[in-house]
Amino acid sequence: MCCKVINRMSKQARDTLKSLFSSSIRADLLALLLNNPEEKFYVREMATLLRKNPSGVKRELDNLEKMGIVTSKRVANLKYFQAEKKSPLFSELKSLIAKSLGAAGALKAALKTSGAKIAFIYGPYAESEDADTVDLLIVGPAASLSIDGLKDIEEKFGKKINPTILDESEFKSKRDSGDPELEKLLSGNKILLTGKL
Repeated sequence: MCCKVINRMSKQARDTLKSLFSSSIRADLLALLLNNPEEKFYVREMATLLRKNPSGVKRELDNLEKMGIVTSKRVANLKYFQAEKKSPLFSELKSLIAKSLGAAGALKAALKTSGAKIAFIYGPYAESEDADTVDLLIVGPAASLSIDGLKDIEEKFGKKINPTILDESEFKSKRDSGDPELEKLLSGNKILLTGKL
């Protein structure tokens, strides 16, 4: 079936798909931009968020712009990039990226722009991705993850996301005092999404 679909694709569509996923930087950029379509980012900002070399990020952004998947706009001396929502590939690529990342990957991509210092999944989902609920601990600003973003991920993966948000001082205080609940979370299975424990 998949071969028939590929054969029915135009040569241009096949070539675009092949070139889309030819580098890890490009895949990371697509995940960041497609999961945050309203946001505009400049090159150094993306390089910092993705922990990639700015020159590699710039090269991949130029390629994605030539393909019509991202747009750019110059403001003063900075060039901002954003996902091109009018691209015929936009919704398909967004869906493809989400599916390939899984719920944990989609949350990780959503957290990149949130300002969260530490975030990890714990509980049943960290032990088996078949679990219906994703327990998420976020250390950072209270508004660090958009509710719409969470609802979108919940719908896409059919999982209930249960976030617990602690500010940095509360997390540090609980950690330093040996809070039994936090100790249990930190010592159990977890999937680290951002930051260091």
